[in-house]
Amino acid sequence: MQCPAHVNADEPISLPYPHIWRRNGATPSIQIKDVPAETHAVLRRRAMAAHQSLQEYLRSRLILEAGSPTVEEVLDRAEGRAGGSAPFGAVTEALREDRDRR
Repeated sequence: MQCPAHVNADEPISLPYPHIWRRNGATPSIQIKDVPAETHAVLRRRAMAAHQSLQEYLRSRLILEAGSPTVEEVLDRAEGRAGGSAPFGAVTEALREDRDRR
């Protein structure tokens, strides 16, 4: 296989997520068993519509899922924060001003 003209085959390439590589050079993987046939068919159709392989499609979905915190995670983070205090009137006035600017 030939390298594209802009790539020097003698130089190491940098990977986008070097911190997830294991010592043996393999990235972590996930295997899901007992997927219902209809679920598999739907996911394959969606992957095809996105012009991706099923693996690429599912990988992108997993990355999106992991990148968004769950409600429970957000509440856990909020629980550890110290809140400030403001008079009710000042808060409602600030909200009205903000809405009026929109």
